[in-house]
Amino acid sequence: MGKPPVTALPGPEDIHRVELSNGIVVLARHHPHSASVVLRGVVFAGAYWDPLPKMGLAAFVASMLKRGTTRYTHREIYDLLESRGASLNFAAHFHTVGFGGQALAEDLPLLLELLAQTLRHPTFPPEEVEKRRDQILTSLDLQAQDPEAMAERTFDAILYRNHPYARPEEGFPETIQTITREDLVTFHARHYGPRHMILVVVGAVPPDDVVDLARRHLEDWQAPEQPEPPALPPVEPLPGTVRRFVPIPDKSQADIVLGVVGPSRRDPDYLPAALGNSILGRFGLMGRLGDVVREQAGLAYYVYSNLGAGLGPGPWEIHAGVAPDNVPRAIELIVQEIRRFVQEPVTEEELHDVKSGALGRLPLSLETNAGVASALLNMELYDLGLDYLQRYPDLVRGVTREAILETARRYWDPERLAIAVAGPEFPGGESWPQGAPTPAWFAQKAT
Repeated sequence: MGKPPVTALPGPEDIHRVELSNGIVVLARHHPHSASVVLRGVVFAGAYWDPLPKMGLAAFVASMLKRGTTRYTHREIYDLLESRGASLNFAAHFHTVGFGGQALAEDLPLLLELLAQTLRHPTFPPEEVEKRRDQILTSLDLQAQDPEAMAERTFDAILYRNHPYARPEEGFPETIQTITREDLVTFHARHYGPRHMILVVVGAVPPDDVVDLARRHLEDWQAPEQPEPPALPPVEPLPGTVRRFVPIPDKSQADIVLGVVGPSRRDPDYLPAALGNSILGRFGLMGRLGDVVREQAGLAYYVYSNLGAGLGPGPWEIHAGVAPDNVPRAIELIVQEIRRFVQEPVTEEELHDVKSGALGRLPLSLETNAGVASALLNMELYDLGLDYLQRYPDLVRGVTREAILETARRYWDPERLAIAVAGPEFPGGESWPQGAPTPAWFAQKAT
């Protein structure tokens, strides 16, 4: 577990951070030996703001940003990027819309111009709106036949119950059908703006030039009606273990998602939770879960755990894909491992291994401009500090077996789990509440 030299890790000495007059934070790091640049960033225009009857609106808007602006048609944007081997993409999440792009260094002015155009001046051409609607509806139809996707969606709905995180960011066919072009225009005008926006550029362009370009294209952007990011309500604890089954006939595999509410990325519990999660179901052949459920019992095609920490309390969840007849036994073994996880400390060997893995992955994750840009974005988004990567090795070394056990006990209660299964019928499944969440489900919860 050797300590990487501080000079090899990005930090305050070589991360250039400037806040523009309209509130946009620009982070830049120069990599003179690279021919390219990578940009990453967020605007706070995510699915939190979706009206219940129009769930999926934020994602619909984000997917339309490149489909025409006041200066460029959809085809012109595509050709400009394609002819230079560049990229620019958007994706809506619950709190934010993330964006990312890549280009040769000399094409950064064009990339930032296109970013500004697509964020600030999309036109939502009617014919493009209908094309995109059809694509979204096709995607949702496919998702409805995907056991893992439906188990995940159902898990979120029962875990978060009356919390906004219960709602699917992609919406439902019924809600997508109700969204009009005017809804897209209104949502964009209301929620897109510079407040709390983050822009990260890493690569072969000096930081002062990056800031100058950001000022030229983005500093005059004003959106006085743009709301502040929301304060989330607390998550109501489950009264006990809550189960739900989504029948999807004619499938050979049932997918299980099981878990609890975990910490946010800013929570001090995050790092011991992350290391503990690696031991539980990530490290090597999927940790303890992989060893017990897949290797020893031979019950699962796959099994792993995931810590979904973000700006709010994300799910701490376990996924497994099994033959339908194996669902009850697989759940039993998973819960058995959860009980072990909260009853006894992880071993010294397990902790040593996951710490070594975490420290080994750090320099590897920073070998590319994209890796550095993503790290800088997370540091800013989660208020980790510009020296976070330099502090990270010592933070990892400081996590103890006792800290992991205390954190596990704080979040995991084997008697209060959300469990969703989707796929073919399985033994005992007939007694579970059945059916995937629907728009009516959320309307009822809201009342």
